[in-house]
Amino acid sequence: MTEPSSSKHYQAAVVGGGPAGLAAAIALAQAGVATALVARRSPYADNRTTALLGGSVVFLQSLDVWQRCAGDAAPLRVMRLVDDTPRLIRSPEVTFSSDEIGMEAFGYNIENRILMIAMEARAAELPNLERIDDEAQTVITGDDVVTITTKDGRSLTAALVAGADGRHSLCREAAGIGVKRRPLQQTALTLNIAHTRPHRDCSNEFHTESGPCVFVPLPGQRSSIVWVVRPDEAERLKALSDDQLALALEKQSHSILGKLTVAPGRHVFPLAIEHPEQIAANRIALVGEAAHVLPPIGAQGLNMGLRDAADLAQIVSDTLLMGGDPGSETVQQRYAHARRADVSSRTFAVDMANRTLLSGLLPAQTLRAAGMHLLDRVGPLRRFAMREGLSPSWRGR
Repeated sequence: MTEPSSSKHYQAAVVGGGPAGLAAAIALAQAGVATALVARRSPYADNRTTALLGGSVVFLQSLDVWQRCAGDAAPLRVMRLVDDTPRLIRSPEVTFSSDEIGMEAFGYNIENRILMIAMEARAAELPNLERIDDEAQTVITGDDVVTITTKDGRSLTAALVAGADGRHSLCREAAGIGVKRRPLQQTALTLNIAHTRPHRDCSNEFHTESGPCVFVPLPGQRSSIVWVVRPDEAERLKALSDDQLALALEKQSHSILGKLTVAPGRHVFPLAIEHPEQIAANRIALVGEAAHVLPPIGAQGLNMGLRDAADLAQIVSDTLLMGGDPGSETVQQRYAHARRADVSSRTFAVDMANRTLLSGLLPAQTLRAAGMHLLDRVGPLRRFAMREGLSPSWRGR
């Protein structure tokens, strides 16, 4: 990728260099769209991981990204859900196995930094993709173009901008798109561990009264953990010594992974549900967390962001083949239509799963237990739920 000259015009520009933004930039450029990526290069020091589910792996394969990092990912072949609350009405344990739906694995768990290295390498090879190693300072929409000025004073224009700049999106603000935010009284603690017993490619999700605690396989005898608790409890856990935290996790996991060793790097972040009033307006299309924020339940976050990128690139590519304007109102409407059902259904499902888990009301507990019982006992329903959890059925496989 070469550095662009000042005030150069592009068919598309992507603002934001996280996984969803990089995926959008690669997909657009690979489809023949003259694309600029406005994002500061910075080491991805975060040791968080992502469970990439079925369709996401296929998409990354099509971008020539997955082949570069697959060896550092762990397959997820079994998913086990355990009601670990002391409530009167408890849900039955449910186990999902990928071979039941004819798949080798539901997906793969990979460290974000490894995925980012593979994406950066692929992005650097694409002649249609120019990297502006800077942050956007201003984004100004117009009738025909969007003008982006960087913090170093460089300027460029684009017919379409993909706003992949996160929760506090400058692009979303520039497009005049409002956002509905609902903070949750939950905080996620994330970290990685080593353990003495093999995980056998099984993800274990313990449901507690404050949220899920999930142990997701990593290569070798390692796992990543997302532990959702009350904000004060998250701070208490974060402050524990490695040995103390390992003991707390052993207790939470009922020692199924044996003796645990906490790896360096712990992160705490508050949870919320955020839903923009629109996903595209004024030549700006939102991607990733600029378009949707969900609790880390069901591994939907980045998987949805990758579907954003795939759909946007396909729509823009098709439009250019027909000689159309990639930032036109028609393109924005097509993108909004393509993403509406997916984003709305996932947001609703994650929100309801979280609400029923947290609720102390007997009707909610009864409803949750009944639903889990059906998933456990009714094979066709369980298989349908597994397939829908990977990607929406209307997208194909």
